Amino acid sequence: MTEALRTLEARYYTDPQIFEIERSGLLARTWQFGCHTSLLTTPGDYTTFEIAGESLFAIRGRDDQIRVFYNVCQHRAHQLVSGTGSTRVVVCPYHAWTYELTGQLRAGPNIDAVARLDKSDIFLTEVRAENFLGFLFVNLDPDARPMEDWFPSTHAQLEEWVPHWARLQPLAWVDIPENCNWKVSIENYSECYHCALNHPTFATGVVKPSTYDIQPQGKCLRHTTECQNLEAMRYDIHSGHAHYDAYSSWFLWPMFSFQVYPGNVLNTYHWREVDADHVVVWRGWYAIDGQEDATVRQLAIQDRETTVEEDIHLVESVQRGLKSRGYRPGPLVVDPASGVNSEHSLMHLQQWMREALDG
Repeated sequence: MTEALRTLEARYYTDPQIFEIERSGLLARTWQFGCHTSLLTTPGDYTTFEIAGESLFAIRGRDDQIRVFYNVCQHRAHQLVSGTGSTRVVVCPYHAWTYELTGQLRAGPNIDAVARLDKSDIFLTEVRAENFLGFLFVNLDPDARPMEDWFPSTHAQLEEWVPHWARLQPLAWVDIPENCNWKVSIENYSECYHCALNHPTFATGVVKPSTYDIQPQGKCLRHTTECQNLEAMRYDIHSGHAHYDAYSSWFLWPMFSFQVYPGNVLNTYHWREVDADHVVVWRGWYAIDGQEDATVRQLAIQDRETTVEEDIHLVESVQRGLKSRGYRPGPLVVDPASGVNSEHSLMHLQQWMREALDG
């Protein structure tokens, strides 16, 4: 680099038109988290969710395969299901058109009277989906490359850090509304330049800031650090698994992150865009078989009262500042040696943002 890189212009975070371009483009062509597969244990189990403004539902078939469909009837466009439940077949509430769990039309009142209508030609519109260690990700782009191409080695690394993943189920979801653009929240998450000053519990009780670093692996930002004060941890970290005394995080562009705390405690961040000025962040916490776990519950409470609360104030202040006529894009602090006091991770993140909008 011959000169300092500058951050994105404020309009990337404040302009409603850019938000709509992202929703119809970037967010519709990337891998997005839909649901945890523990909601879909038996054939006919389904759950709904929204991706890039589209209502979708996932359902387990009789062949044990989980499929994801647009939540819209192929007759007159009524939404098919809502919430979470179980069904033998999918029946549209409008005219009772009925679909198999594979998405194929099974029946409809008086459709035999329609000449040359072939039920075998009518299917619900399916969406690309991958089961990623129990987390169902979807991509509205039918030609999207597999997740391994996007996030190389991430699946294998997480299996190593969370070897008991197949038994984990959600214990707690903590929803966090933030009055800021989704990219402001994600940029804050993707650097620890601010940690020592703003996150005393996290920076002194878990990670060792001097060793904190973030590096890309494909479209994943891998957070690594040594830990400190492990002898003073409020819970027993001796899980019997490798990496029990470590912390790491895998941010999957653009809106999801896996974190593993000491003791191999899995937790996640999941961003859901609302509009140009609002995002909701879901913090997920997981336990064996979803059973009550005092350690995990306490970590979720402590996290919400410390790091999460501290970040809310930071990102909302940034969003207000981005609307100030006095703001000009500032230089990113990119240290060639990387490290905690460098914003090299934002250099990569903002490059992906520019490519998504300009490409």
